[in-house]
Amino acid sequence: MTEALVSEIGKGGQQEILRSLFERSGMCMAKLDTGFRLVEVNTEFSGQFGCRPAELGGRSFVELLHADARTLVSRQFSRLLADQGSRFTEPAVAFRQKDSTVFSGELTGFTVGGDGGEADGLMALVCPEGGTRLCPSPMTHRLVLTDIEARILEGVALGMSTVNLASMLYLSRGGIGYHVDTLMRKLKVKNRPAVVSKAYSIGLIRPGWPPRVYPY
Repeated sequence: MTEALVSEIGKGGQQEILRSLFERSGMCMAKLDTGFRLVEVNTEFSGQFGCRPAELGGRSFVELLHADARTLVSRQFSRLLADQGSRFTEPAVAFRQKDSTVFSGELTGFTVGGDGGEADGLMALVCPEGGTRLCPSPMTHRLVLTDIEARILEGVALGMSTVNLASMLYLSRGGIGYHVDTLMRKLKVKNRPAVVSKAYSIGLIRPGWPPRVYPY
């Protein structure tokens, strides 16, 4: 199911990065269809709601919300599908766990592109309030990045190519390669997807979309 999910989200390097995020980032992530039903969730997402992944398949995402939040979130997702934005972030949404316990957290939603360029699904990222093991705190790491390394890390997390990063940051492709290699050494990983996954897992990148490195 994860392979099918990733193949629908993106292509090339972006596909690999999203697979890495879904499986290893520690973030609560879910794929929704256009009717807001849960198609796939990772273990962090199901665990946050006190369920097994199989229990959530086919359920409406709206059922996981407190009644007061359902209209707002449904409206936001509907706007995405109507092509009125590429993403949204609601900083304080009330969610309901399996035992009806209510918790608050940040919700980020963004579209999943289909073959024709139109949205054929949605992604939901949930970050519980206060930060937990499912949503790392920025103080869980001591790795210091330069400004240019931070911007490159954000670009890599977005799935940008070396050429696009070079154009955006006014660097040569060799310069981008040098800084990416430096990031891999600092994070002790061997490829770009692992850079992104490790950065999320140690709390170097803020939860949500688009990716943003925590300021120092």
